[in-house]
Order: sequence, then C-alpha cells, then structure tokens
Amino acid sequence: MSGIQRFHPAFLVVELVSFVKGIFFVYFFLFVLKAQSTSGWVVWGRYILIAWSVWAIVNIFLKWRFHGYEVTERTIVLHEGVLVKTRRTAGLDRVHNQTSNTTFVHKWFGLTSLKLETGTSGDHGEIEFPVITQEEKERILSLIGLQQQENGSREGDEFFEAETVRTMRFQSKKKDLIRASFTSLSFLAIFPLLSAAYSNLAVFFNLEDGAEGAWDYLVLHWWMLIILFVIALLISSVIGYVRVYLKYGKFTISDDHDKIYIEKGVANVTHFSIPKRNVQAVVVEQSILKRLLGLASVKLISAGSSELESEETSSLYPFLPKHEAYRIIQDMLPHYEIQEEMRRFPRHVLWAKLLRPYYVTALSIAGFLIFKPTFLWVSAILFMVAIILRVLDYTFTSYIRHGDLIQIRSGALTTETFVTHKRRIQQATVTHSWLQRRFGIATLSFTNRADPTHVSELYGVSREEAGEFYDWYRQKSASS
Repeated sequence: MSGIQRFHPAFLVVELVSFVKGIFFVYFFLFVLKAQSTSGWVVWGRYILIAWSVWAIVNIFLKWRFHGYEVTERTIVLHEGVLVKTRRTAGLDRVHNQTSNTTFVHKWFGLTSLKLETGTSGDHGEIEFPVITQEEKERILSLIGLQQQENGSREGDEFFEAETVRTMRFQSKKKDLIRASFTSLSFLAIFPLLSAAYSNLAVFFNLEDGAEGAWDYLVLHWWMLIILFVIALLISSVIGYVRVYLKYGKFTISDDHDKIYIEKGVANVTHFSIPKRNVQAVVVEQSILKRLLGLASVKLISAGSSELESEETSSLYPFLPKHEAYRIIQDMLPHYEIQEEMRRFPRHVLWAKLLRPYYVTALSIAGFLIFKPTFLWVSAILFMVAIILRVLDYTFTSYIRHGDLIQIRSGALTTETFVTHKRRIQQATVTHSWLQRRFGIATLSFTNRADPTHVSELYGVSREEAGEFYDWYRQKSASS
C-alpha cells in the first residue's frame, strides 16, 4: 500500500474523549463548585476555558484533516502541521520499542493505537499512530520485523538467526491481584474520596450539625462505629481490587530469542515489546512495604525509550515476589545476573554523609526567621528527618562488581538496585569534594543511554575502589 493515508474518522472521537477527560475537572470546578461565584478570576476563567475548548476541538478536526502517514518497505513518513507543513521520515530499522494501547474507545470501533520509539532523544524520538486498524498495525509491525531481520542477517546478528519461539514467563492470577491491591494500598482510597465528597457537599448543604449529631451517637454506640468501619473497609477493598484488576488484570510477561513482551490491562489493553539487545540496565525498586512483604518492582531501561513515559509500560509486574522477579530476569536476560550479597560501606562513610550541608533545613530556618518565626520548630523536624533519611540511605547502600557487571543499591525509604553491563555505560566520572578527601572517599557516577540519559551515582566508594573501577571501565574502551 502506498500514498498518504489519513487516520480513521474515529480519530475525532478518540481525541475528543481524551480532551474531555483532561478538562473535565476544570469545568466541574468553575461551573459546578464555583457556580455561584462572581469573582473576576472565575468569570474570566470560564471565558478562557470555553475559548480554549473551541480552539482545541477545531484543532482536533484540522489534525485529522491534514495529518497523515506513509509506510513503505523501508521507511515511515509522517505528514504533520496545518499552517506549517512538516514531513518526518524514519527508517523501519531504527525502530526500537513498540507499544500498542487499546482504550475502551478504541474497542468501540475495533481499533487500536501504536507508538514506535526510534532511539532518538527529544520530540522526534517517537512515531505515533493514535488510531489505526488491527490489520494496519500488524502490517506495519510485519514490515519493521522484515526490515530488521534483513539487516540483522546481513550483519550476522545472532538474535535474528535463531528460531522465534515465544516462552511465557509470568501470568497474573487472582492471588497476584489480591496481593497487588493490598500492597498498592488502593483499599484505603475510599476514605479520602468520602472526605472530599463530604467537603464538596458541605458547600451546598448544611451538614455540620447533622454530622456532629451522628458522630456523638456513634461515639456512644462504639460497636456500631466498628461495624461501619469494617463495612467501609470491605467496600473499599472491593473497589481497590476492581481498580487493580482493570489495570493489571491479564498481565503476562513472555519472550523469544529477540524480544521481551509485556501485555496488561482489562479496560485499557497495552502491548509492549522491547528488543533484548536494547536493554541498557535492569532496575529493581522496593518501597518499605514491599521490603516487608518480600516484593519488588522491576524496570527495564532501554536505549531510546522515555523513562518517564514508559515507566509503566516497561515495568515487569510491579508486585512480584523478589526471588521470582530475579528468576524471570535471569531466564530472559541471562547476562544480567543479580547478586544478593553486596559490599557495604565502612562506618566513616556515614559520618561523611551526616556532615554534608543541610540545605533544606538552612533555607527553612531563613524563611521562618523572616516570615514566620513562631514556626521555627518546623526546621528542627526537617533536620531530624534529614538525619534519619541519611542514616537509612547509608544502611541500604551497597555495591558489587562481578565480571562485566556493576550493581549498586541506594535509597532510604525506597531502595533502587541498578544493574548494568560495562559495555552499556556511556560515560564514567569519579569526583571527590573537600569533605570526601578528608575521609578518603569519592563519588562514582556513570550514565546509560535512555531518554533522558540515566545517571547513576554512588557516594562513598574508597579511593582505591574508584581507581579500580576507572581501570575496569577503561578496559571496555580499549576492547571496543
């Protein structure tokens, strides 16, 4: 198929629904909650909002009318712009990651969306098809696969010479969803929602007297208060489970010789695939609750993918038992072996951390002295919190180098274990401040390809270890 293709007419509905979702609460605030207000900023806010909405709707129509794309055997050409026309071309062999998202609006029309990441940083790093048919998506992915296979075979890439056999590594079950709904604390969501609903209703109705009377009655009949609390908790648990089910239901992780595939969602279905050769690092995150429950979240950092936008999609199931997460990584990416035992820093590193400047505390003291001296005690709390966080960070920080891998762990409330290959490191830096020189330590930092560039930092390595790391990294430059 050749020639410029326009997006399906359902593009108008998909974009319009997306716009309404984004603007709904602004309308609700200005036209419902502030319905009786005659303040100048509210009145002008309504006029600006209506004008902006009209322009946005017109712009959606113009984008559908004038935007288009061409897909040839080797390239994708995007035609964009209304007044200023642009034509953007990307080679099919430059496509790294693929994400397909099917919202409930797409389902109405039997359509889907497709986003391709090309490995280029900035606004032009992605090619997006917001509304296409399933057949068109498969045609584009097939052309990409053929082009990359042709290039891989020509270059003797082992990934493309092997037979493609897809292996299922993980499939979410009911117990996984229950565990996820508990760990995400979504069962507590009903309480702030009820509080917000009460506050909004109190604006229109006189609920204060009735609420005080009901509260006094419940205090006298405490057993009824417990029953109501349990009922609210049960309802909230059901709501939390449904939310988790809609987001993480039918979650699967699979792979073949070339790619890793992640599929998830019931209401909005997302398909994500990433070539194994593009994985730059593996990140394991654990919050305090996850550490207590032995769970972990694993994220793959890849070249060309936006860390912020793809944080959700490139994450393996975020509530996996830690050992199962390690096993899945080991099976899919045998070159990324995660070590349990790591090297911790000596005690003098803790003193160096504690002696570093406390900028937030200093700024708060200055601010309170100038504007609110009676709140100076808040600075003491901030100082204590900063000390606790630094002690926790020292407690959890550790590292190890084994073979061509370096693995570092840091963080206070949430720990992050970062594992990468020597050949994936783009740049390494060793720095030492005046204070660090007094303690004979340094800061080790290195970067990996991502969008934006991922920077890892390790504070407190000894000078000897910093020198060994530098020599270890130079061997990569010498061998490449």
